[in-house]
Amino acid sequence: MNTVFNEQNNNLIVKINCDIDHHTVEDIRMRVEREFSRTAAKNIIFDFAGVEFMDSSGIGMILGRYKTAERRGGKVFAINIIPSLNKIFEMSGLKKIIGCFDSAEEVVNR
Repeated sequence: MNTVFNEQNNNLIVKINCDIDHHTVEDIRMRVEREFSRTAAKNIIFDFAGVEFMDSSGIGMILGRYKTAERRGGKVFAINIIPSLNKIFEMSGLKKIIGCFDSAEEVVNR
């Protein structure tokens, strides 16, 4: 599928390999929720290396996972954000509530 999961040091790494829009967001959301509930991870790291476009439904999906992780005492992080997505993160205020890093190793070692 378009989403690959990996668990590392209390982090669920979610590598998304498609655009995030109203056509794909529900499938991504369900798969992340299902995988997160199966793990002992506290944090969710979204890897956006394979994402070229995200609309407002993607912002909502990330905010929802932020609340899910928060209930477990965890946080949400974003890595590999391309410049056009970075603008969306800044304009929407996502960068104020989630950590943005260059790599998963940077998050894990923080």
